[in-house]
Amino acid sequence: MVSPPEGPPPGIDFDSGLGGWAPSLSDWRVWLGLAVTGICVWLAVRGIPMAAVVEAIRESNFWSLLALSAPCYLLSVYFRALRWRHLVRPIAEVPRSVLYRSTALGFMANNLLPLRVGELVRAWSLSRDTRIPLASVVGTIALERVLDAVTVLAMALGGLAYLVAIAPTGPDGPSELARVLGEGSKFLLPVAATPLLALVALRLAPESVISGISICMRPLPTGFRSAAEAGLRHFIAGLGALRGGSHLLWIALHSILIWLVTGTGPILLGFQSFGIDLGGAWETLVHAWILLGALGAAVAIPSAPGFIGPYQLAFTAVLVPFGVAKTTALAMGIVVWFVFWLTLTVQGLVYLALGRTSRFELRRGPE
Repeated sequence: MVSPPEGPPPGIDFDSGLGGWAPSLSDWRVWLGLAVTGICVWLAVRGIPMAAVVEAIRESNFWSLLALSAPCYLLSVYFRALRWRHLVRPIAEVPRSVLYRSTALGFMANNLLPLRVGELVRAWSLSRDTRIPLASVVGTIALERVLDAVTVLAMALGGLAYLVAIAPTGPDGPSELARVLGEGSKFLLPVAATPLLALVALRLAPESVISGISICMRPLPTGFRSAAEAGLRHFIAGLGALRGGSHLLWIALHSILIWLVTGTGPILLGFQSFGIDLGGAWETLVHAWILLGALGAAVAIPSAPGFIGPYQLAFTAVLVPFGVAKTTALAMGIVVWFVFWLTLTVQGLVYLALGRTSRFELRRGPE
């Protein structure tokens, strides 16, 4: 097995203040994220009068949305801690409170720092509190990201398939929207299936997969190949959590609860707060799943801290084709994002103030 690099990922300087975790401005990935955010913001707001957006926000039931959505986000962190407990159990038994604290700190860091540095903060926090090797923790988080991707894509695929099935057919065949939804379903099916097939292959024949990937990477620099193989081996080690039985069922259940309940809840509350009518209860739920799938993709791409830009673009890109006014879609995207950002950032700051992790330690980063 290739040993993982001992130091931090390239571009991250752990000796420079709050960044001990904050990537340097000379890191091209930071500028890529800012560029993506700028493009997404432009795409989301173009042609929309901002005065009308502000008015839509004023007319929304913001305080009700905040009061009801915040518990959903906090409950989501709790379910993530429960799922993470099952993922790390093959390595060590970890109390739920420790997992919850590390998860909360990670969300806060993602909201304040670029490049999803929160995932590193989260892994470091758990490793420091439990003495579990950092590389092993990172492997479980990588597996978690795959589980999230599969779950949210499956929900979006199911939602698209349902809307295609109920779409009216005119004398000239399916409507344009139905055709677009049908094409979207065909695209999402392989996208959702690929991670699952990859997990199965890595679980059943890890060395064969590594050998095949190594052959494909031969034209690449040696350092990159070594780091990539090391990361893949850590990820495979994290697959020890997928050993079947009730253990696997709990992981699946928590993944569903995270997205189906706590993820969908704030979106449904947002629909209500902004008076968005998408049909009956079931149709509204299905639209929420599709929007959730778009949000899952939005937060995965490089962007500025807190996912600003891609988050709002997901709302306009999904809701406007379904008949929601651009102004309302953007206003909802801004408010729902702000509630998400505020809730999880404040929670993380509270743990910094009351927990074992001090601001000094977070600035300093790992030894």
